[in-house]
Amino acid sequence: MNIGQASRASGVSAKMIRYYESIHLIKASERTESGYRTYGNSDVHTLRFIKRARSLGFSLEQIKELLSLWEDPHRASADVKAIAQEHVAQLEQRIRELSEMRDTISHLAHACSGDSRPECPILQNLASVPEEGHSCH
Repeated sequence: MNIGQASRASGVSAKMIRYYESIHLIKASERTESGYRTYGNSDVHTLRFIKRARSLGFSLEQIKELLSLWEDPHRASADVKAIAQEHVAQLEQRIRELSEMRDTISHLAHACSGDSRPECPILQNLASVPEEGHSCH
């Protein structure tokens, strides 16, 4: 199948398929005599794997590792689990950061009178430079 068909079958855009090839996330496609890329069912399956992993927030480097393990029949599931646990820890850190952002913005929005006066604690906070690692509540 051509790249457009592989794109439709996998849900991955043709542009991303070419990108994944360029960074060696997927193997280089076969080419027709006229130079067009061709893909098989296993390529589409790999693209779906990548798309699902991306939807779960795995980095390209993690996906590369997961693909390598997926293709290795002698893999240790402990290696796969370690990648997943590392990703969970990263997600938990990001959740903490997002929660802190939400709380700060919520506090600032509550402190803002929201009327016609020019005083605005939101803009004052954005204009200040807090010390590294400290939020302004």
